Amino acid sequence: MAAAWARAKRALATCLCVSFPARQRAIEDAPPPPAVEAPSSVSEDKLESASVSVRRLTSFGSRSSQQTCAICLGGMRSGQGHALFTAECSHKFHFHCISSNIKHGNLICPICRAEWKELPGAQPADANYGRARVNPLNWPQDEGHMAVVRRLSHTYSGNLQEHLPFFRTLEAGIFNDDEHIDLQSDMNDEHNAITGSVKIKAYSEFPAIEQSVTKEIFAILIHLRAPKSSHSASSRAPLDLVTVLDVSGSMAGTKIALLKNAMSFVIQTLGPNDRLSVIAFSSTARRLFPLRRMTLAGRQQALQAVSSLVASGGTNIADGLKKGAKVIEDRRLKNPVCSIILLSDGQDTYTLPSDRNLLDYSALVPPSILPGTGHHVQIHTFGFGSDHDSAAMHAIAEISSGTFSFIDAEGSIQDGFAQCIGGLLSVVVKEMRLGIECVDNGVLLTSIKSGGYTSQVAENGRGGSVDIGDLYADEERGFLLTLHVPPAQGQTVLIKPSCTYHDAITMENIEVHGEEVRIQRPEHHVDCKMSPEVEREWHRVQATEDMSAARAAAEVGAFSQAVAILEARRRILESQAAQSSDNQCLALMTELREMQERVENRRRYEESGRAFMLAGLSSHSWQRATARGDSTEITTTIHTYQTPTMVDMLQRSQILVAPTADMLNRSPTVAPSQRSPHRFSRSSRSRTTKSFSEQLL
Repeated sequence: MAAAWARAKRALATCLCVSFPARQRAIEDAPPPPAVEAPSSVSEDKLESASVSVRRLTSFGSRSSQQTCAICLGGMRSGQGHALFTAECSHKFHFHCISSNIKHGNLICPICRAEWKELPGAQPADANYGRARVNPLNWPQDEGHMAVVRRLSHTYSGNLQEHLPFFRTLEAGIFNDDEHIDLQSDMNDEHNAITGSVKIKAYSEFPAIEQSVTKEIFAILIHLRAPKSSHSASSRAPLDLVTVLDVSGSMAGTKIALLKNAMSFVIQTLGPNDRLSVIAFSSTARRLFPLRRMTLAGRQQALQAVSSLVASGGTNIADGLKKGAKVIEDRRLKNPVCSIILLSDGQDTYTLPSDRNLLDYSALVPPSILPGTGHHVQIHTFGFGSDHDSAAMHAIAEISSGTFSFIDAEGSIQDGFAQCIGGLLSVVVKEMRLGIECVDNGVLLTSIKSGGYTSQVAENGRGGSVDIGDLYADEERGFLLTLHVPPAQGQTVLIKPSCTYHDAITMENIEVHGEEVRIQRPEHHVDCKMSPEVEREWHRVQATEDMSAARAAAEVGAFSQAVAILEARRRILESQAAQSSDNQCLALMTELREMQERVENRRRYEESGRAFMLAGLSSHSWQRATARGDSTEITTTIHTYQTPTMVDMLQRSQILVAPTADMLNRSPTVAPSQRSPHRFSRSSRSRTTKSFSEQLL
């Protein structure tokens, strides 16, 4: 209950906080809250006091709006070199800010919501066509065109493009207008940025086997750990990020407000060497701006573009991904790391057939970015709310080797993005492949438990491989192998593991060899305990298999069977945890218990159970953190696979909204038992907010 209340408060805090330029507009986009009758325990004096506080806050906001542009939060004083625009409602803004806002369809005052009859437009640039050619976003080279004010017809219908023809800009056929980056300079400057290499460690199931015994199934765990992060924006691999965002009609109100805030966090988190492009889709998709570096100017203009988003229309996921893939394919230069983030709260009604028996989710993913192509890029998907198509979003992620996250509570969207970005901004290993070579005669590799990763076992059983791809800093992977071990004397050398990969910054090819795995072969039987590392990995693999089996049962309506499968595995883990108090077992137990609750009947399963289970399966399949339930809470026990950089980014996301959450804690209408369990010192809050605001301004 405390965790749910904390998420609810952070959701409200996100809507109230004005650290980002989009946040004030986020509140305005949201529907007014329903009237709530004050509890009888609250005195009239307290209510009157609260009313006075609200009046003071409103008065303060009115005064500050005369000195600060509500769009970019920059100061507005005469003589500072910025043209000012005074609207009919008497509110002032920077001319270039309001012009860019108007370009994206906002025709009402961001402060008082008054509908404008006069607004900044663009001077016609080409008489032959009778209209100006305007960029989707007011990048610096377009500022000279912003000069005139056009009067709207009194019959304005809400569609900007109908009344302002110069807004009907044809989108380029080729997206090769990405901003220039100096890759060679970056590689030279950061040649030694990543210190250390991937560490390989192997654990055998038992240290010894009697020499006369043949083991048909003998387990070995191969554990990999990526190098540590440098914690410096200038000494990491730069990122090309394309966000594909659902702005259909179902996103209206609070959802799109929270999405804008989450994107504001992403924009402020990216560094000047990172590039961002945003695709918005509803019935059709459009590119808000090309791949642009997130310099100070780039951030401000990206924030303006995101803040202009308006929810309307249907849901065409395929068109959104098609546009996003084209940005990746057509770019002239490439940063070392590239990814797509897809968020949707609905179901594609344009590409997929209505008959669920004929569904082919691969039709949603452009083939040009699939594994094995020259433009392969992972798509990390986020299903928002209870009405999204979790099966489609999970399939898109699986097809592209990405992860699927379930944003159950609306207030968790920023945390979900933060966790994902924390990983993408810490990639240290690219195109990694694990190799296994059997050493002694008669030792054969029989299987590799690799989850979602592609693995191969040689036909003669003398070796195998796993294609792992990218690794984040400090990220770990475990792969369970099974061997056929013949009789032998003295000792048996089982396997020799190795891996190859590219340094994410220098793209240097690196090869790492692990130690040979040996076991003793005594003449007589030896009573040995199973390796705890191998046992723990067996439990994780089997729990994942049971989650998949329970989901399959739930899909055919066998909900009691699904609950029984999960319950049986949970009890096995409970007995294991009682002996070792292993954190991974405790996390799995908690997750299995929550899955049980969400699959107990059809209503719960359709509402959230399917999405929760798919997000869990995605996490365990790739051994990478995903958002689901309260997994992004700092105090949760479901935090499997989180890296230090992810945790750091989550803390940053949650601290940024702490001041408003603290105000809620002090509110007389909030019971003590409902107040947030998170506490932040006043000094740390002020330091964090100040530094973040400095980045913005």
